[in-house]
Amino acid sequence: MKSPEDVLDLVQGLKARGEAFALATVVRTVASTAAKAGAKAVIGADGALTGGWVGGGCARAAVLKAAAAALQDGQPRLLSVQPGDELAAHGVAAGEAREGVHYANNACPSQGTMDIFVEPFLPRPHLMVYGASPVAVALVELAQRMGFFVTAAAPASEQEKFPQPDQRVEGFAPAPEGPEVAYAVVATQGAGDNAALTAALHSAAPYVAFVGSRKKVAVLSQKLAEAGMQADRLAGLHAPAGLDLGAVTPDEIAFSIVAALIAHRRKGGGA
Repeated sequence: MKSPEDVLDLVQGLKARGEAFALATVVRTVASTAAKAGAKAVIGADGALTGGWVGGGCARAAVLKAAAAALQDGQPRLLSVQPGDELAAHGVAAGEAREGVHYANNACPSQGTMDIFVEPFLPRPHLMVYGASPVAVALVELAQRMGFFVTAAAPASEQEKFPQPDQRVEGFAPAPEGPEVAYAVVATQGAGDNAALTAALHSAAPYVAFVGSRKKVAVLSQKLAEAGMQADRLAGLHAPAGLDLGAVTPDEIAFSIVAALIAHRRKGGGA
């Protein structure tokens, strides 16, 4: 069993490595319970308890289930594990959620009540920005401020345009490290469009967008199709990139792109 300090060290290590996990903290107990207020446990992305302790089997199954749901939708949960008669007295059933509290049954002989806060920690979604155009530069800066881990992929001679991206890649090579790439935006704007879009579509990023007109996208897509690019990758290309806000300036275009990424992510389609 790890001490609370050891659990916090484990948390810091997971965050540093960009791994998803949930932290469960006992915030209140009533009557006899194995764990007391302040007890903590870490649940990994695989659904297993990787450190700490919040009680025996009576609470563990409910905590693991709540952690899995929290990691799925990114929302924290207050879990209340109560004996059946207490649930009935409050007019709730196991598995029910009411006013932000999720209820579970405690079938152990101790018949105690535990309230546990389950908080998900998700790695920053990884965005690769291809190109060093004014839109690309604005996009790197704004996306970082909005919580993305950003890799700037551009020729070495143009990397100085990006003050402090999280990661740099010379040319359009794959990202060498960091969280798995979830988003790729090609903002080359005439400087290596075909090479950058090819690299983005060959990457593992589920979401690929291109900054350019529909006419340019159609021409590039035709060339890529003739070169053997998979049809499903071309069909899934988001182009022109961004929400239709009537954006004109590089900053406005970057804003529209980040808005589209956030909408995709928060609606469950992203990382």
